[in-house]
Amino acid sequence: MRPNGLSYHSAGVDIAAGDALVEVIKPLARATARPGVIGGLGGFGALFDLKAAGFADPVLVATTDGVGTKLKVAVETGRHDTVGIDLVAMCVNDLVVQGAEPLFFLDYFAAGRLDVEAARTVIAGIASGCREAGCALVGGETAEMPGMYAAGDYDLAGFAVGAAERATLLPRDVRPGDAVLGLASAGVHSNGFSLLRRVVAASGFGWNDPAPFGTGETLCEAMMTPTRIYVDAVLALHRAGLLKAAAHITGGGLPGNLPRVLPAGTTAVLHPWPVPPVFAWLTRTGGIATAEMLRVFNCGVGMALVVGEPDAAPATKLLERAGETVLRLGVIEAAGGPAAVHVDLPPGWPP
Repeated sequence: MRPNGLSYHSAGVDIAAGDALVEVIKPLARATARPGVIGGLGGFGALFDLKAAGFADPVLVATTDGVGTKLKVAVETGRHDTVGIDLVAMCVNDLVVQGAEPLFFLDYFAAGRLDVEAARTVIAGIASGCREAGCALVGGETAEMPGMYAAGDYDLAGFAVGAAERATLLPRDVRPGDAVLGLASAGVHSNGFSLLRRVVAASGFGWNDPAPFGTGETLCEAMMTPTRIYVDAVLALHRAGLLKAAAHITGGGLPGNLPRVLPAGTTAVLHPWPVPPVFAWLTRTGGIATAEMLRVFNCGVGMALVVGEPDAAPATKLLERAGETVLRLGVIEAAGGPAAVHVDLPPGWPP
């Protein structure tokens, strides 16, 4: 039988481009090395020594997440430098709320046709996020799948593993009278972009126009500000013995995420807090109801923390020293039934 001249390359997959990407990102991964990592990129799996990382009685904690349709904005605007940070943040912030220290991270990058430079930029962001979170980028997967994605499109998934000493897992001992603190978000982070893109499309503003809510940035710069990584501040609070519970405020907002770390028979009663202007603009421009805003977006709170009332002041000082903007959100109250959140907001909120 005569060969028909077909090849993997003619089918749309460039193995050489994938190999070139691996070589380009090896220095990025090496820059994230931390105690416990064994070996480097290139093996069939990644090895990690928990004893070398300093753990005596560890429990492993694993998370996975993505960036959602924020990637559509990255593709439309050619801005690929921040979504890798988002990817890491979405995973490691979920680890730290369980009292775990992030140890290592893996990524999955899929595209119809591999653009080595765009992929390198994305993975450079992942490496930057890993350095900020104190975890090692130990590997990943690059998939080129012609026909699965439109030209220029790509998708991301992240996988993080952390560890905590068994006796320090969170949440713990949450009770009525405890204080609820918030750590300010850096903007919309990585949730709600399917709605956000509809609002922007209807607004008449382009991504390169000045942001209509007066931040001095373009609309793209404002919306693509990466998800804040809260690892250092939250771990510092936990190691000081001041933290009872923490919730990463992602899809579902405060009403959907804070109850996940509260015991049955309690309600977090929250009062108005300062809201970044982007959320007021989204509310007005999209005609979005307050309840919907709270359910879709973080509304200025990237992390909610529960501490004992006597510890609220020292906790705030510690968090501010770690570089966070701290919001006093409310209090835990006794209530019947499942854990819940009650947000006591005035009409016309956010202002």
